[in-house]
Amino acid sequence: MRALEQDGLLLRREPVRGRIGQPSVPMHLNPEGALFLGLKIGRRSTDLVLVDFMGRVRDTRRRTYRYPTPGGIVAFVGKALPGLLAGLAPDLRGRVSGMGVAMPFQLWSWVQALGAPQAEMDAWRDSDIQADLAAITGMPVYVQNDATSACGAELVFGTGEKPRDFLYFYFGTFIGGGLVLNGQLFLGRTGNAARVGPIPVPGPDGRMRRLFDAASLAALADAMEAAGESADQLWEQPDRWTVSDTILDRWLTEAAEGLASAILSATTLLELEAVLIDGWMPPAIRAEVTARTAATLQKLDLSGITPPVLREGTVGAQARSLGAAAIPLSQRYLLDQNAAQRDA
Repeated sequence: MRALEQDGLLLRREPVRGRIGQPSVPMHLNPEGALFLGLKIGRRSTDLVLVDFMGRVRDTRRRTYRYPTPGGIVAFVGKALPGLLAGLAPDLRGRVSGMGVAMPFQLWSWVQALGAPQAEMDAWRDSDIQADLAAITGMPVYVQNDATSACGAELVFGTGEKPRDFLYFYFGTFIGGGLVLNGQLFLGRTGNAARVGPIPVPGPDGRMRRLFDAASLAALADAMEAAGESADQLWEQPDRWTVSDTILDRWLTEAAEGLASAILSATTLLELEAVLIDGWMPPAIRAEVTARTAATLQKLDLSGITPPVLREGTVGAQARSLGAAAIPLSQRYLLDQNAAQRDA
């Protein structure tokens, strides 16, 4: 304890007196004891956040785009990082302990849904974004799947009850997932466990389709644009959307049906205590997605399985960038059986 206090990681509170023996001295984490950077690379936007030891966002920078390129991301960080660090007192800048990067794996896949040039997205195949970012930041950089990072944010910074075993869904441009088993974030052999987007689910016509064709912001954006509504706000305003009731209701129904089917499939393989649903969306929409999915799941044939409890996630739209910042935090200060895999 004394060493942690000397390192600035712990702070003393006022002694508690009035009990038998010596007064006790409560200790608590120093929010400025360590700072971390989290970079979310999304298909429509990127966010760079500075997070303190308590998980509070101290500052953030954001950029939207039609599609991400390695050069564009490196240029964004190179321009944004000095401004983030300039807001810190000089003695705190040395406490920034690393950068975590949350990004979809295989960004060159499914580019048609983005309307992005395949040739430009193919640049991600040969890009070493970890090395490029380490070179311009001068600090350790760790890369993780974006939905896995969002799940990690729920595990580290979430405010709700944390089940021991749960599946996590995050609504972004596509839908992604994370998996927690025995209280630990499960990454899988390649770091891409719980890749839920391609799970086959039945569509309204009974034909099978992929989950992200029903439950994703891209699916909602396609429906809005087909009806003549602008979908640009979806990528810019996670706290409020302006969507016609008819389109939103249809999307909520199809998303809930897809999620319920995917949850049933997952539950046949894993004994899940809970399923958490979060995403880049207003809290009221998240609540409605969760409620409709729970109701739809109960209508399916659940013979032979115990259905998990469905709950909303508690971190919200910033889960991916906060989860990215949690990676260097976990590397240095948390006991994590997956830590060695995060260096890959």
